[in-house]
Amino acid sequence: MSPHISRKARITGISLAAAGALIAGAVTAGTAGASPTGTDATTAKAAAASPIQLTASHRAELLRDASATKARAAQELGLSAQEKLVVKDVVKDADGTTHTRYDRTFAGLPVLGGDLIVHRAKGGAVKSTTKANSAKIAVASTTPKIAPKAAAQAAQGTAKSFGAQQAAAVAPKKVVWAASGKPVLAYDTVVGGFQKDGTPNQLHVITDANTGKKIFQYQGIENGAGTSTYSGSVEIGTKKGADGYELTDDGRGGHSTFNLDGSESGDGKLFTNKDDKWGNGKADDPATAAVDAAYGAQLTWDYYKNVHGRAGIKGDGKGATSRVHYGQNYSNAFWDDSCFCMTYGDGEGNKKPLTSIDVAAHEMSHGVTSATANLTYSGESGGLNEATSDIFGTAVEFFAKNKEDAGDYLIGEKLDIAGDGKPLRYMDKPSKDGQSLDNWSPDAGNVDVHYSSGIANHFFYLLSEGSGAKEIDGVKYDSPTADGKKVEGIGRDKAEKIWFKALTTYMTSNTDYKGAREATVKAATDLYGADGAEVKGVEAAWNGVAVK
Repeated sequence: MSPHISRKARITGISLAAAGALIAGAVTAGTAGASPTGTDATTAKAAAASPIQLTASHRAELLRDASATKARAAQELGLSAQEKLVVKDVVKDADGTTHTRYDRTFAGLPVLGGDLIVHRAKGGAVKSTTKANSAKIAVASTTPKIAPKAAAQAAQGTAKSFGAQQAAAVAPKKVVWAASGKPVLAYDTVVGGFQKDGTPNQLHVITDANTGKKIFQYQGIENGAGTSTYSGSVEIGTKKGADGYELTDDGRGGHSTFNLDGSESGDGKLFTNKDDKWGNGKADDPATAAVDAAYGAQLTWDYYKNVHGRAGIKGDGKGATSRVHYGQNYSNAFWDDSCFCMTYGDGEGNKKPLTSIDVAAHEMSHGVTSATANLTYSGESGGLNEATSDIFGTAVEFFAKNKEDAGDYLIGEKLDIAGDGKPLRYMDKPSKDGQSLDNWSPDAGNVDVHYSSGIANHFFYLLSEGSGAKEIDGVKYDSPTADGKKVEGIGRDKAEKIWFKALTTYMTSNTDYKGAREATVKAATDLYGADGAEVKGVEAAWNGVAVK
């Protein structure tokens, strides 16, 4: 029997979902405090500067063309003979402008912090270039003075100091470190095992290959925490086979959902059944969490495709994988590039699967960030990485319009971790959670990325809704500004488009908050014009969080 493609399966009962504790809450429609405005000319400009939806074949053609001309591009950029470009991604706007993202090598070694974006007009002329590091990329020698074994041992010690279990270092890889300061020959050592809470460990430790000094470290696994909510009866894409049905959505790149059944490794078992009815709304049915994971994945796919013209996480039309029921009493969820998958725990007592819409959107958006700007998961860039997932988690919940989970700017409002009924996070004033930052300060890069993300979350709220006290769909907000000046919101839809364009065409691996301001101003200028209210709104919102 031929497979039934993109089947919509009606789910019986109530599907159990989990609200991400570190995931941005939904945004409401209709009565939001700020309404988008604009002339026909502004609308036309925004359409021309917006990314178009590329078919898989068209995207492949653009990537082939970019790869075939990368040597010429290197010459145009004035790179040395030892520097080579590696094509990573291409975004094409409706007006024909292309934004080609490259990684870089030096003498055959990967350059960390060497990524760049070349922006070309329709005819091929270079309009501008965005570089992660404007310094000259070169090292005196590619022969290290420190043995790889010493770097591996040091990296393993670093991981253990953070409480990693079963920490084992993979053979160090020689790289050129150029993300900060003068480029140096270095080792990139990945330490595996598990983090303290049971999350897989992929700690990257960057060590100077000549002195043995640790330069930098960042976590390769990107995660957030949450608890359960209810999404109600939903429809999901399934596939009919010879012996029944499976949780595979061929209408969305073949996304599939697997059951780890308490394991912490492996792919798990694909969910199947005979009657195409999945879940009973309770945690005692393993398929209930699978329903929520599949539903969240399809909403996220539809959002990126319909709103931003991006087909799949990488823009290549291919779906990711979801794995549910990870470990025992695991109260977290994470995105992992190595398996191109989202993984969800079952929470305390294995009764609260972390499989909500916003958790799925948050984790999949980490994948989008990885495929585009690849913001390093540490320091200010790490805060921007987390905030990007918060922002698009918010956007997807708004897009979903699920009546069972009313939208708001409160993060984890149904979590009730402290038992006081309060949300975990607040986008209008992040510091109300007791840890997140409202505004930028010189110490922002030293704060945990989940808390420094508050700066960009606050920016996004101000840009969308503006400052001051207001009530939106029954929820009261009061957003202050660092400079005490009033900010007028431009509307959530425009704010989303500006952040997406900034992420995909102007941000790089080491973008900090100042760089994010520059990127969003450029994006707003492209979309709405240099003299528009949108650019002024972006500048005012950044001023409102002390990023100047």
